Amino acid sequence: MSAITLKPLAEQTIVITGATSGIGLATARRAAAAGAAVVLVARDGAAAETEADALKANGLRAAGFAADVGDADQVEAISAFAVATFGGFDTWVNNAGVGIYAPLIDTPLADHQALFQTNYWGVVHGSTAAVRHFQSRPGSGALINMGSIQSDFAGPLLGAYTASKHAVKGYTDALRIELLRAKAPISVSLIKPSAIGTPFPQHGRNLTGSKARLPPPLYAPNVVAEAVLHAAQTPVRALTVGAAGRLQVIASTLSPDLFDRLAGFTDLALLDRARPEPSARPDNLDTSTNDGARLEQGEQKGRPFSLYTGAHTHPALAAGLVAVAGLGALAGLKQTLTARAFGKGSRR
Repeated sequence: MSAITLKPLAEQTIVITGATSGIGLATARRAAAAGAAVVLVARDGAAAETEADALKANGLRAAGFAADVGDADQVEAISAFAVATFGGFDTWVNNAGVGIYAPLIDTPLADHQALFQTNYWGVVHGSTAAVRHFQSRPGSGALINMGSIQSDFAGPLLGAYTASKHAVKGYTDALRIELLRAKAPISVSLIKPSAIGTPFPQHGRNLTGSKARLPPPLYAPNVVAEAVLHAAQTPVRALTVGAAGRLQVIASTLSPDLFDRLAGFTDLALLDRARPEPSARPDNLDTSTNDGARLEQGEQKGRPFSLYTGAHTHPALAAGLVAVAGLGALAGLKQTLTARAFGKGSRR
């Protein structure tokens, strides 16, 4: 296989879909601050351009572009725009996604299909455009697809979303195998966030009649952005963001029957049944909410760090922390042994 050598962020151009909200917005801002040229893609083109202008006003490199990732032609236009604006791109991040809060049996077929058009076909369209671009030029490239911890297990009320994330994982893993077989120098990564404090509940379609929310513990979008940008520079197969999510994946693997029974009660954490919410409110299933760039939601804030994720994205730092902890333990042991020896001597 051809060696995969990814550039430092300051030398990269990065395309990010779903770039005006939550994880995508956090990633775009961090990438630009690190020196990368960023193409912010969203259905709300005005929001994408406004955010790009704000970055450029601070001396950073950015451009906004309006596109619906569910449309293959529009996704090809993203690639052409990146080539025309920055001469190409080095990393493509398929981040755009939508959600539906509803039992599967009550989810209208048209809604289910619309969700897959964005969450699954958007990844297929973006991956195809990215791989074709990488194959047309020398050097390595990074394709980063946004999965979820629900790529590995399921739960109630977000069944359509879960199914789409399972599909994204299957597609991503199969594409990686094919590119390995072809000896293509393309890194293919799947990022699997735990619950993240983004506007997902406000943007998702809600057919339950109760206010939607996310199950705690939550992590901040910047925690995922750090994982994404790590994968943009270091080839990584998959990375789960947040120890809470990793523990759920392990539990679902070790004891699937018990996990299924317990998971059936997670709807209690997904809905606030004391607060009604009309199903007719605006959402982003079929079109943009046109509410501008929003990093986080107002009510549920995520914790700003994950030691588990940091250990994977900063292994040297993790090793240092382990070493410090080890030295601390040795110092404590030495002190205990000295105290015991001194105590024995005084009794003699």
